[in-house]
Amino acid sequence: MKSSKKISFTKRELCVVLLVIFLVGFGCLMVYSASSYSAKYHYGNEFFFLFKQIFGVILGICAMIILSFVDYHLLKKFRYIILAVCALLLVLVFVPGFGVKSYGASRWVNLFGISIQPSELAKFSLVLFLASYLSERHDKIKNFKALFAPLCIAGLLCGLVIIEPSMSVTMCLALVTFFMLIVGGMSKKHTLLFSGVGAMAVPALILAEPYRMKRLFAFLNPWASPQGEGFQLIQSLYGLGNGGLFGVGLFNSRQKYLFLPFAESDFIFSVIGEEFGLVGSVLLLAVYGTLVFCLFKIGLGAKDRFGCLLACGIGLVIGIQALLNVAVVTGSIPPTGLPLPFISSGGTSVAVFMAAIGVALNISKQSRH
Repeated sequence: MKSSKKISFTKRELCVVLLVIFLVGFGCLMVYSASSYSAKYHYGNEFFFLFKQIFGVILGICAMIILSFVDYHLLKKFRYIILAVCALLLVLVFVPGFGVKSYGASRWVNLFGISIQPSELAKFSLVLFLASYLSERHDKIKNFKALFAPLCIAGLLCGLVIIEPSMSVTMCLALVTFFMLIVGGMSKKHTLLFSGVGAMAVPALILAEPYRMKRLFAFLNPWASPQGEGFQLIQSLYGLGNGGLFGVGLFNSRQKYLFLPFAESDFIFSVIGEEFGLVGSVLLLAVYGTLVFCLFKIGLGAKDRFGCLLACGIGLVIGIQALLNVAVVTGSIPPTGLPLPFISSGGTSVAVFMAAIGVALNISKQSRH
């Protein structure tokens, strides 16, 4: 039998790499399909969004390759620096000259002519901090005092994100924190406590902002305001319904002709459903499920607790964000903006997710030795 040291990739690692390559390749294809008409209409170049996506993918490939060879324990040493930088970037979105405001939200930072979305970095910096903290205090985590620090850090990041405003990313951060604490060994009593707090916090956040109330009413009955708050969800449902079982075919979506807002980003799953139908949509969800499963398996096979929690945290971010995006597009939860991992238009998002995959590959690589 050959030594595992001579094998470049294990089956699990190869599976992860192939799944990610498929998702980003399919994402570039769908970004072009969903945005070609609007890009030509608004910018005079049908490849405008595609070129930006390809640039993000190239950065992501470089980051994934580099981080797959970097000892993931180095990230643990720099966790506070990484966390501080992410918090600083989240503050800079509100600073004139750095922050970029679009559609009433301040979610981007312009650095040297490049727009960065700090909330995308915040998800994985939080995972890194939680994995480090929980691995060092696993024997004390059932004590409520031990939960104080991770809850404060998560609360800080959630607070900075919610005032952008971005409730969707806030929900993603909160859910990732909740499930990582469960994986880290939080007691059943505290799990029930935080479940109750979260159940009360969501309606409180909705009531705090009038536009969220409008979105809630649009979710409950989008046809009550078909030209207002309910417009986007109605157009999304039209696209999914038009796709039927097998779809209308690649590039044949009708909703992308300026009917569906943000067709290339937050609502790209609607275009996928229209062009590939229910079968194609289910297969795509199966790809995400397989990828998350492989990441969890990498975590379970890690050589230490930190690697286990870090790999599982990466899988949680991907799984939770994908589920939230699909839930919004299908009208299962109130509309809110959140990209579909590896697929939606957004250079920061795709590059950061691919970088996280590189970290997971290094965890798997070290577990072989």
